[in-house]
Amino acid sequence: MKKNRIITVLLLKNGFLVQSRLFSRYQNLGNPVTSVKRFSDWAADELIYLDITRDNVYDMHRDDLGHPNRNNIIEIISDAARKCYIPVTFGGRIRTMEDIETRLANGADKISINTKALDSPLFIKEASREFGSQCIVVSIDVKIKESSYVVMSNGGRTAASYDPIRWAKTVEENGAGEILLNSIDRDGAGNGYDIDLLHSVSNAVNIPVIACGGAGTWEHFAEALDKTRVDAVAAANIFQYIDQSVYLARKYLFDKGYNVRSPDLMLEKEDSRAIL
Repeated sequence: MKKNRIITVLLLKNGFLVQSRLFSRYQNLGNPVTSVKRFSDWAADELIYLDITRDNVYDMHRDDLGHPNRNNIIEIISDAARKCYIPVTFGGRIRTMEDIETRLANGADKISINTKALDSPLFIKEASREFGSQCIVVSIDVKIKESSYVVMSNGGRTAASYDPIRWAKTVEENGAGEILLNSIDRDGAGNGYDIDLLHSVSNAVNIPVIACGGAGTWEHFAEALDKTRVDAVAAANIFQYIDQSVYLARKYLFDKGYNVRSPDLMLEKEDSRAIL
């Protein structure tokens, strides 16, 4: 039986790793590579790295942080991929097939698209045919407006003409291999996933759905797995402030009987890498 995955999410803005709240408030967490290695060593199942930069500026204006200063996203992707021993998805600012090809060539295992997919759903089909559906993730950002769920684009700033269920079905029909489903209203709040949203979308499609937005405790992961058909639970902020956070999340879920990989096996793999 396929295991449920625990996925860490990292957000990049202007060259810095940041913490996000409601897609509008950002706290600087430091250089964009250190956390990649940490979460890889802690044996997250996968890592999702999203570039939310809006002005194409990546210069950190510093060279004293233990890694080279970079000026573009491709250099950062390459740096991150070299530190990562788990599958990594890169998303953000992808507009062309060449953008996808370049990211895959520089270490991405999958790519995530959002605004471009909404602008042109056929881009999903074209990308999945060219690179394989297994590496095409469509990120769906959702906000509640006038008591209804609305799909948003452009970093949560623009309302699209889709509700989440209709858009998720369209995404699946066009060949996407996976959906990253994020609640803007829960982003960074730590008060739990939007269970109704996750339930409705994961029941509407047959491709894997990754839950994102709102996790503040390990119990929130369990709730999503209990009450919805999501294949994976993802989070950003909660993993940044607790040592061995991914291991602890996995141990909590494993000890409660959830279908996740054993935390002890993860430690054995980490020890073997250390010996190498």
